[in-house]
Amino acid sequence: MMQVSRTTVLRWILAGTIGLSGGVWPASTPLHASDQPPLTIQFTLDRPLDAAAAPFVMASSGGLFGAEGLAVGTNIATSTADAIARVADGASDFAVVDINALIRFRDKPGAAPVKAVFVLFNQAPYAIIARKSRGIKALTDIQGKTLGVAEGDLSIRLWPAVAKQNGIKLASVKQNTISAAVREPMLSAGQVDAVTGFSYLSAINLRDRGVPADDLAVLRFSDYGCEAYGSAVIVSPRLAATKPDVVKGFVRAVIGGTNLAIKDPARAASEVVSRMDGGSRDLELERLTAVIRDNILTAEVKRNGIGGIEAERFERALDQLAEDTKFQKRPHPADIFDEQFLPPVDGRLGN
Repeated sequence: MMQVSRTTVLRWILAGTIGLSGGVWPASTPLHASDQPPLTIQFTLDRPLDAAAAPFVMASSGGLFGAEGLAVGTNIATSTADAIARVADGASDFAVVDINALIRFRDKPGAAPVKAVFVLFNQAPYAIIARKSRGIKALTDIQGKTLGVAEGDLSIRLWPAVAKQNGIKLASVKQNTISAAVREPMLSAGQVDAVTGFSYLSAINLRDRGVPADDLAVLRFSDYGCEAYGSAVIVSPRLAATKPDVVKGFVRAVIGGTNLAIKDPARAASEVVSRMDGGSRDLELERLTAVIRDNILTAEVKRNGIGGIEAERFERALDQLAEDTKFQKRPHPADIFDEQFLPPVDGRLGN
């Protein structure tokens, strides 16, 4: 959970923060006077605040949520599974989560019919981050090496499919389960040869720890045939059924915030850091630049617009996920993603 100073807490309280716990920024308020009071919405981040959340920060600081008549308060979950649970039980209205974790959640008996309504990461950030000095420059070099896997890591769930697609025998790679807190330190110290993680997190954190950039091999699964989508916005089934216009407004604001972050990443990084305790603007700008380049602004997004999915690709992604997850009932894309809340394509293409 993100640490927050007393000064920051007082500033949030004075600004009228709305949130459950771990509030991140003050609730946005409408820009224009209205006969209707703003609707209070709870939004959950699935991890501590960093530059990957810039689209939501920009939607808030730019008044885009407010322009939709929404007062959005933010809280932080302990994991993507926790964020899904909060939306499923109605404690939160929206959350940003890993869509592949949502797929696994929906496969459980009696699971609430939570769906994604906006895909932020068109390419999942799953990766193996390795040291070239340990003899790993390409994915096939991982054979015979030791791979550190943090507890709860999401990347490892797609590793069986990526390994199979690239002719790598799983048994040839020794996996060490480690704490997420020591993932980067262990790789930095040479206690493991590589780690699984998110490309925009572990790789940049390692450079921040002093590991030379030219000694790091960032092996993104998407470069080796992984079809998975990544972070997506999910919505409470009750809110989707009773207030569809609110869901559409929230999605429009997030699209606008994403465009603002893409247009001016330096400003977006500064906005994010102003809401962090002890954040580095240079580090978060590097992180945001990587996220936009590798995960958000892909060829598919430039072609089809941001926020949606391609059904055929989603089916292939399900095939790959099935290498690790044996579905009780294989879902259809429409079981996981509801496109009705997206604006038309011309409203989702980059400017």
